[in-house]
Amino acid sequence: MDESVVYLNGEWLPLSSARISVLDRGFIFGDGVYEVIPVYAIGDGGRRRPFRLEQHLARFSRSLAKIQISNPFKDLDWRALTEKIITLNAAQYTSHCLVYIQVTRGVAPRVQAFPENVSPTIFMMTMPLNLPDRTVLEQGVAAVTAPDTRWLHCDIKSISLLGNVLMAQYAADNQACETIQLRDGYLSEGASSNVWIAKGRRLFAPVRNHLILEGIRYALIKELARKARLIFEARPIKENELRGADEIMLSSAGREIIAVTRLDGCPVGNGRPGAVFSALYAGYQHAKERELWDSSL
Repeated sequence: MDESVVYLNGEWLPLSSARISVLDRGFIFGDGVYEVIPVYAIGDGGRRRPFRLEQHLARFSRSLAKIQISNPFKDLDWRALTEKIITLNAAQYTSHCLVYIQVTRGVAPRVQAFPENVSPTIFMMTMPLNLPDRTVLEQGVAAVTAPDTRWLHCDIKSISLLGNVLMAQYAADNQACETIQLRDGYLSEGASSNVWIAKGRRLFAPVRNHLILEGIRYALIKELARKARLIFEARPIKENELRGADEIMLSSAGREIIAVTRLDGCPVGNGRPGAVFSALYAGYQHAKERELWDSSL
């Protein structure tokens, strides 16, 4: 198989040939933001379509604005680049993939304050998208909890991900799929996911604020809850509510939506994915298929 092609500062080149300066502020300071867009193969013709691209680009633009980097492209240009990198790497994937976009402030002497007259570093690549398999969907996954000790701007999709990396490793060290974080006794989010809890036919999620990254699936799942006639409420969720939930679910671009059936070694509810998860998962798949087919016409 040929090597994947990436985009770097206006050039299309093999991944192994992509180079940035060691003085790039993304490398030195983590001074940049990123976005990850799921791309699904549809039909028998090998067509691939990004899912919720408009919403991903909107979040990306918000993150850039919050750290005062001018968006280097308009949405139409980002869309064209996304379509091109999908096409160039079509042979790399038998089915689905992810498009990764990263923009840093650029290359400058190592001074912490923003430099002037610096061009941003723009990078794009594709990665495999491995969706949850049948075992995960039928049995759920294990999660652990830990204090949320990250900074207070979690709404920015920053490339400064050390806190998330440590939480992901904590999960791996404890044979779990995810670490669910708690800040001052309240649920915040996973290392790389939004967290949802259900009690009966009621679905709860933490409030969208600076303490969590609003996943693109947040608005979608809220919409799916309404269609499934679930009562949805966004509010602070206490730790005892998390531990006493009938169901716990995770959502992210790579996982879509999955059920947590064990938390810190204890069963969640009856220890199996529940009715709320089943309804949301079915609704998610229907919404995805409808949007992808509509975008392919």
